[in-house]
Amino acid sequence: MRTEAAAGAGVKGMDLVVLADDEGNSVGIRVLGQHPSVSDGLAAEITVATAFVNGRLDLLLSRSRLEAWACALDRLEAGQDIAWMRVERGPSVFIQLTGERDCPEVVVEDVTVSMVTVRVPVDLPPDWIATHRRRLRDLTAAWERSG
Repeated sequence: MRTEAAAGAGVKGMDLVVLADDEGNSVGIRVLGQHPSVSDGLAAEITVATAFVNGRLDLLLSRSRLEAWACALDRLEAGQDIAWMRVERGPSVFIQLTGERDCPEVVVEDVTVSMVTVRVPVDLPPDWIATHRRRLRDLTAAWERSG
């Protein structure tokens, strides 16, 4: 019999989002494993790293949030900016395809806890959307196998 602690163990240490460039700017979402208090959720963290600011923020990932990320990737591929997790509790992630510095910008906003917003310009490779679809597919498959 599988315990709740074992469910989600196969996803521990998986990266869902890695938006990074050669300048050292990055925004990432890493899955830490099964959420300790939500049986059908994954504990994760958002990390932001630049030459100016570094930070991390706890995040709960649910199946509906992963489905919303898949839809966000579709919109990004169609050339649209996205707001992911905006209407839910916790942090929001926005991706603007053309930012002020002629490259994509990722905005992480945490209005509920820290009340901080960080805007990170990231010069992304051409295949970044396909790479993130693959990451999502791998995470979803690993979660299904372990749960």
